Amino acid sequence: MKNPTTRIYNILLPLWLLIFLPSYLWLALIPLNYIIDRVVLRWSLGDMPDKGLFCRRHTWKICLAGFLSDFAGALILLIISIPLADLNEKLYDIGHAIMFDPFSNPVGLLIVVASIAVSAVCIYFLDKWILGRAGLDPEQVKRSALRLALITAPYLYLFPSRLLYK
Repeated sequence: MKNPTTRIYNILLPLWLLIFLPSYLWLALIPLNYIIDRVVLRWSLGDMPDKGLFCRRHTWKICLAGFLSDFAGALILLIISIPLADLNEKLYDIGHAIMFDPFSNPVGLLIVVASIAVSAVCIYFLDKWILGRAGLDPEQVKRSALRLALITAPYLYLFPSRLLYK
């Protein structure tokens, strides 16, 4: 017979937390992010001459800025959700929403959306800095950085990880 005080723990991670764990998944994530950044950058440059050469020289910087920005958003989620897991039931529900199903709690959803917005703002300013130093005109810098920020923000944070564990 089982002891009623026995606890069984499992290791269920939210999908966005995998960004902090070096794994074979990165072998797919890095090239995929690079390709997406390259396509969006190339599209955002419009009729610029030599945009292929420009993309070859600067996409890796934009990709790195995107990863750093995604880390910033994930860190916000981590810092907020872990303490909530130890508090009362209502706050636990918010933490659970952040970690596993943002759509299960409106406050949790707002926190996840705010984290995505922080990441997008970081992407915008880092890309604006990178593209400005690369020699693009200010209007082109703003347009490209804005497109990169809006399209490559980490919307995957909204994915309900609980679907993976059912």
